[in-house]
Amino acid sequence: MSYCRQEGKDRIIFVTKEDHEAPSNAELIAEDPHDPYEEQGLILPDGAINWNCPCLGGMASGPCGAQFKEAFSCFHYSKEEVKGSECIDHFRNMQECMQRYPELYPQEEDKESSNQPEANSASDSTEGTASSSQTDSVPLSSPTDSQTTS
Repeated sequence: MSYCRQEGKDRIIFVTKEDHEAPSNAELIAEDPHDPYEEQGLILPDGAINWNCPCLGGMASGPCGAQFKEAFSCFHYSKEEVKGSECIDHFRNMQECMQRYPELYPQEEDKESSNQPEANSASDSTEGTASSSQTDSVPLSSPTDSQTTS
């Protein structure tokens, strides 16, 4: 026997196996392209920025959200020949804010070092690439590479 129970704001519906075996009689409603709650992507149909887009990864709502919105808006609406060239100060402000919260906004080298337990072990195991401590771009070679056959 199916039944429904209300718990606070939630409505819990219990159904039987027989209820699930019957075909659904739910009617689908056509999507409204102007629905502000519908996921529209980063840019809305009117050209505005959708700050709720999951593609922003919460950047618009974090502690540096205001700086992010200023920089991103400046770039998005830029009319300069080199798009965004007038936005450098906004991006600098955003970067300075992010540096005040390294636990929320780790820099790329921070991410890489946390993924590699020992920095030297990764460069030692990779043949044919130069380590970052070298100043020239000569590839590393293994002892077998430097031996020649006679």
